[in-house]
Amino acid sequence: MFKDSLSFAHFRNRLAHAEALPQLVLLGIVSGLVAGLFILAFRLVIDIPLEFWLPDHNSENFEGLPTWVRIILPLGGSIAILMLLWKLLPSSRKIGVVHVLERLSYHQGQLPAKNMLVQFFGAAIALLTGHSVGREGPAIHLGAACGSLIGQVLKLPNNTLRLLVGCGVAAAISAAFNTPLAGVIFSMEVILMEYTVIGFTPVLVASVTAALLIRVTYGVESAFTIPALQIQSVAEIPFVILLGIICALLAGGFIRIMVQTQKSVSWPLGIKLLISGALTGLVAIWYPQVMGLGYDTISEVLQGHSSLALLAGLLIAKWLLTPIVLGLGIPGGLIGPTLYIGAITGATFAMLIGYYSGESHSGVGFYAMLGMGAMMGAVLNAPLAALIALLELTGNPNIIFPGMLAIVVASTTVRFFFNQPSIFLSSLKAQGLDYRQEPLTQVLSRLGVASVMNTSFVCCDRTIGCESAIKALEQRPEWLVLEDRPGVPRYMMLPADLQYFIDRESELNGFDPQLELDLMEVPAIRKDIVSLGINATLKEALDRMNSERLDALWIQNYSKEITGTLTREQVEQFYTQKID
Repeated sequence: MFKDSLSFAHFRNRLAHAEALPQLVLLGIVSGLVAGLFILAFRLVIDIPLEFWLPDHNSENFEGLPTWVRIILPLGGSIAILMLLWKLLPSSRKIGVVHVLERLSYHQGQLPAKNMLVQFFGAAIALLTGHSVGREGPAIHLGAACGSLIGQVLKLPNNTLRLLVGCGVAAAISAAFNTPLAGVIFSMEVILMEYTVIGFTPVLVASVTAALLIRVTYGVESAFTIPALQIQSVAEIPFVILLGIICALLAGGFIRIMVQTQKSVSWPLGIKLLISGALTGLVAIWYPQVMGLGYDTISEVLQGHSSLALLAGLLIAKWLLTPIVLGLGIPGGLIGPTLYIGAITGATFAMLIGYYSGESHSGVGFYAMLGMGAMMGAVLNAPLAALIALLELTGNPNIIFPGMLAIVVASTTVRFFFNQPSIFLSSLKAQGLDYRQEPLTQVLSRLGVASVMNTSFVCCDRTIGCESAIKALEQRPEWLVLEDRPGVPRYMMLPADLQYFIDRESELNGFDPQLELDLMEVPAIRKDIVSLGINATLKEALDRMNSERLDALWIQNYSKEITGTLTREQVEQFYTQKID
């Protein structure tokens, strides 16, 4: 098979090293294409049925449904989701961006296929039945899983697996919003939490590949209808700052409501899902605009076609409903609803300014767009991704300065004044998990053990003839690996110690080639060793040494054979060189 061929073995071995840019670019193209196709299928599974049966063949026209349908539709969706989930183990129900972060932090980026399928069908059911959730969070999980599964199927090193997850995430955001650069920044800022040249390039390639696929299918138009936007006067800067503060308050409340719902509601899964459906149906009696993606509502708001009373009602309804249903377990996303809430907040704010001050300003659409960026930056703790998204969605550089101001104010207020990290990290902490990215972890996670391991060794039995020992030493290995039985290394020792012992015995008693040596009795420095897979990162190697209280490992290849050795000194020397 291709993945076991000699050429691919070399390809895979190169990926364990830091300078493997050509190989990573190729994998970026593949992961971008696969993730893009999967996200395209996800969008079509949602759009085609909705266009078929919603009024006017509009995939977002939940408002056109009769009231009784709007009530029972989310309930029916909750029942369908329950049927999908109720026989699954709790570990198989984990989905979304939080699940991706957990697998990156605790499982080297190995995302299970079963969770990906649960996300695909669970989110599709939720969106088809009008739940107040988004598709971007599920798309991120699906894209990340596509990248991870490519690496798992090809048995690539785990340091590459982490980067492939980032490629899949960038491709997913690019395919969901048609914003390739924002996808790259979101992946680096929120998921990988680092910026490196080697990491940036394949992620960028993956995002562009997915964007090209989506543009061929859907065209180049933005997800929203956006008017021309520009700040009219520097006198509006205090208004922009105030909007950032308001969005920060709403973002902090959104995070708190969702996390507290997750922590405090311990009802059975079925009850939580049914309550979610009932709440959505109840709110949809008066505000059907909260159902589904709501992109049509955002476009209306950006055009300034909504009344103040409607905006205020939608703001309260969406802001309360979405974090509650997500906290209760509906398998949807929160990025789209975050943009929805931000747009309505900005539009409401602009209309209130005009009503109370009587002064002209830059327009409802302008402040709605700023609200979208500020809310996204504050909830996700991703200010740069939010700013790039504003720029790509509007195609207007005039949005950069006021956008930066609103986003920085909102993000800073939430992060430092309310002491709240992103909603994803808050959810992880609510589960008793952490997503640490210390410098040591980052550096050691970028390289595989194959890039540092020592391949100069000779395997021998514990008991060996003196002549065989001399032949082993003539190969000038750096380590002698002692096996309890063939193929099972147990210790390793320095060849110099054995050479010294043989020389000393020869001087005292003469050289006897038939003499049997017990290498465990020879005075020498020996290290106990245990196995570690060749796909592991240096971080995994150090963790294994610490957990086993050892200072060395033997590295096994995919055929379970020894292919190298690794000592704690080698890992520490590598890290010291990197920080010097």
